[in-house]
Amino acid sequence: MLTIQIDEEKVMKICRERISELVKEVEGEYVFWDTPELKKRTCMSWNTIQATFFYDPRFVKRKIGSKWYYPARETRAFLVQWLLEQPL
Repeated sequence: MLTIQIDEEKVMKICRERISELVKEVEGEYVFWDTPELKKRTCMSWNTIQATFFYDPRFVKRKIGSKWYYPARETRAFLVQWLLEQPL
């Protein structure tokens, strides 16, 4: 028979540290991106964005005044899907 002893305090400390890291990661997320952030996150120029996916009806965007805004979570999901659809 095999007996394993676990230091509960160490396990709890590791769990708390990981939870803290995840909370910081979520708190650091933007609610929405603006165009400079979109260009930064995609590593694409504005002309390339417009020529490739900007006018795709699935790409959620909202123009407020003269500035475009993109919901971060939905935009990220769209970009991943869009990339996977591109031919190799």
